[in-house]
Amino acid sequence: MSTTKASPVTLSKFLSRHEVAERTMAFRFEKPSKWTFKAGQFLDMTLLDPSETDAEGNTRTFSIASAPHEETLMVATRMRDTAFKRVLNTMPLESVVKIEGPSGNLTLHSNVKRTAVFLAGGIGITPFRSIVFHAAKEKLPHRIFLFYSNRRPEDAPFLDELQALEKENPNYKLIASMNEMVKSNRPWHGEVGLIDKEMLSKYLKDAVSPIYYVAGPPGMVKGLHTIINEAGVGDDDIRAEEFAGY
Repeated sequence: MSTTKASPVTLSKFLSRHEVAERTMAFRFEKPSKWTFKAGQFLDMTLLDPSETDAEGNTRTFSIASAPHEETLMVATRMRDTAFKRVLNTMPLESVVKIEGPSGNLTLHSNVKRTAVFLAGGIGITPFRSIVFHAAKEKLPHRIFLFYSNRRPEDAPFLDELQALEKENPNYKLIASMNEMVKSNRPWHGEVGLIDKEMLSKYLKDAVSPIYYVAGPPGMVKGLHTIINEAGVGDDDIRAEEFAGY
């Protein structure tokens, strides 16, 4: 995610943490007064006077997983063994962090007649969680398909609430797919395998002039971009954001 654009800087208090998938945590922060963002945008977060640091530094870029109407700011991340994430996972409630942003343009298009197709892998779900919950809250008329790929249900952040959201928004459909169910201890009745041309074709037969949004690991983003291009979709109708493994 690019952070070249100059953005406002503010402070925010840490409010809570909870596990949203195996080795994946969500962190909620106070939403500063008059601080606004669009669903799908991201922020830079800097730890202030952390108890430890390393060569990767004290700042990370996070997509905002909460929707604009939610009372708090939420970010979520896979928990690697880095100084930043160790501090984030142990710092006391009410600790203060610096926030810079919002930034980014991975936001829902304005033409309500065009179908939105979201393709997410793993923690790449975060900007799309914000967008689909915003769309449901505002009763936006966009037709939305969310394809969500993970190894197992245990690894899929926000899976249950994304499934439940279908009952709230009839214009939204979730297509979750697992590709390592042999390693799972949970039952699964959805799609299996990676998101591919066949899976997209199966569900998008009636999609009207779709715009594609792709977020996830770099390899997945590049692969899906190619698949979509080969289906005759130009780059102007593909928006992508890579989530590197920090």
